[in-house]
Amino acid sequence: MDIYEALYTTRAMRRVRPDPIPAETQARILDAAIRAPNGGNAQSWRFLLVDDPAVKAKLGPLYRESMSQLWDTVYRDRLDRARATPDDPASASMLRVTASAQHLADHFEYVPLFLLAFGRGDPTGGSIFPAVWSAQLAARAEGVGSALTSVLGIFRGAEAMRVLGVPPDRGWEMACCVSFGYPTGRWDVAPRRPAHEVAYRNAWGADLGLVIPEPLWPGAGS
Repeated sequence: MDIYEALYTTRAMRRVRPDPIPAETQARILDAAIRAPNGGNAQSWRFLLVDDPAVKAKLGPLYRESMSQLWDTVYRDRLDRARATPDDPASASMLRVTASAQHLADHFEYVPLFLLAFGRGDPTGGSIFPAVWSAQLAARAEGVGSALTSVLGIFRGAEAMRVLGVPPDRGWEMACCVSFGYPTGRWDVAPRRPAHEVAYRNAWGADLGLVIPEPLWPGAGS
């Protein structure tokens, strides 16, 4: 797959089929992940794959509790505004995204594979997240959709780590939980504000000197 196709079309795919992901595909995803750049080449990361129904059955309720807490706290005001003005384009977009995220929570146990990433001595995530993104790009090349979320670690991290048997005294922190599965929808370029509206040059607020009104990947819109 062309790298630009992967970069432009690797968006969150939360609605997936329960079909298992072959071991050789999982191997390629993980092998790509560990090739990512990381601070001092310390490789202070651990990746835990979860496909056991019994383990997912324990994590699922924790994940749903985490999402409920997210909606009731961080997103509460935004959701209230969106629900009050559902016909507004920004509100409609917000409601679609939250519905998609909730779908993943409601169907957690049916997702065929999760990757939970752990870092140590990496408070900014500067080492672990490049590795996770490499895993997601590799999955895209294999036709596997993915979605990254951090709510489990934020709201129910201690409980989840106990379920997973993560040593509590070694400094490991859960960075994120990534779902993997063959998507029910189609790959596409996610709509975003143009780069020249969110980027500057040399000083904050200064003109970028570039105008990029449409996606530059030739396959966009095809």
